[in-house]
Amino acid sequence: MYFFVEIGKNQIFLTVAMAWLFAQTVKVTIGVIREKRFNFKWFVGAGGMPSSHAATVSALATAVGLTFGFSSPFFAIAFFFAFITMFDAQGVRRQSGQQAEILNKIIEDIYLNKGINQKRLIAFLGHTPIQVFAGAALGVLVALFCYQ
Repeated sequence: MYFFVEIGKNQIFLTVAMAWLFAQTVKVTIGVIREKRFNFKWFVGAGGMPSSHAATVSALATAVGLTFGFSSPFFAIAFFFAFITMFDAQGVRRQSGQQAEILNKIIEDIYLNKGINQKRLIAFLGHTPIQVFAGAALGVLVALFCYQ
């Protein structure tokens, strides 16, 4: 129980958790409005608008900067961690998602021609640059709000 009490006192942890939760809630809300239905995968899955990865790491970097100073080595670590995570979210992971879409089409074509029956791949892995930017902005705003 002591562990949870200590985490509850950690402003950086709570700020980052709030940024993630807020980004995921916005993502689910957009999905419900767009598709007129609820899908729990939107809350726990990767991809979508805004990027919860970007919101989380940008909130982390901002909260660390506000706590320890933007000239601290802790901020430098958090900043470059955020940069690499956001670059990966809109780069490698997005390309993996595009490859999954193409492979799913190939599998579907083979299946329609009485070929093999293969499990579909997850195609919604990464983020567009706009999704990453929106997530990063959201994370910074949540951190600034939490530190007022």
